[in-house]
Amino acid sequence: MPDLFLELRDDAGGAEETPAPLSEEDALDLLRDADFTASRLVPWGSNYTFAVALETPDGRTRLAIYKPQAGEAPLYDFPDGTLYLRELAAYLFSRWAGWDVVPATVVRDGPHGIGSVQLYVQPESGRADLHDFWSSRDPAIERMVLFDHIVNNADRKISHCLRDVTGKVWGIDHGLTFNREPKLRTVLWQFVGEPISPPLMRELISLRDRREELRDTLSNVIDGGEIEALLRRINRLADQGCYPPLSPRRNVPYGWW
Repeated sequence: MPDLFLELRDDAGGAEETPAPLSEEDALDLLRDADFTASRLVPWGSNYTFAVALETPDGRTRLAIYKPQAGEAPLYDFPDGTLYLRELAAYLFSRWAGWDVVPATVVRDGPHGIGSVQLYVQPESGRADLHDFWSSRDPAIERMVLFDHIVNNADRKISHCLRDVTGKVWGIDHGLTFNREPKLRTVLWQFVGEPISPPLMRELISLRDRREELRDTLSNVIDGGEIEALLRRINRLADQGCYPPLSPRRNVPYGWW
């Protein structure tokens, strides 16, 4: 993907390679309102995904990921035309929980119709310890693992795990989330069967106590049955206090990367 984004920067007149960070509200304003000035199809994946350039009011260019509803491939186990909304729901849940693990995301019209638009995260590169990091027990990774269990992420590939140039951990590609049925598939196995850490347990119990807020947050994004299943997962994890056992025959995502 780096070469693709270099091409996109050239198409857009030279976006900053490592732009100054935006506040979350500024990022959301940009994603909602900025003009699309360039677009490139990301040539892998089962759904149409575009790397796009968005022009800021001061003439600078920011990069984003645009996933139009019209480019979604039908799936037997997720309702048609809902994956872009699940991208938004994952961001809204992350923001509501105060976890900040999903980049700013909105739903808006784009060059190919309505879809999700997510701020592009410039990944860290040139480090030799990436494998060691993602197999570690770093608290930021555990937070992502708990996030995945709660939102029922069916597609946590290693390529969906990012660490940016500041070292901050992000998760991307959340179209296969919030199913009512158990769907978890992940490459992050280091916490399987282990107790949830005390700091995250305290946060989890706090989330359980705010269930009505969560219903309001997601009520116009995913359906009521999916919200109730989400609340049951929070309750179950809070009651059990540990990560459930997983099976390598069903809990590994299709395609490691």
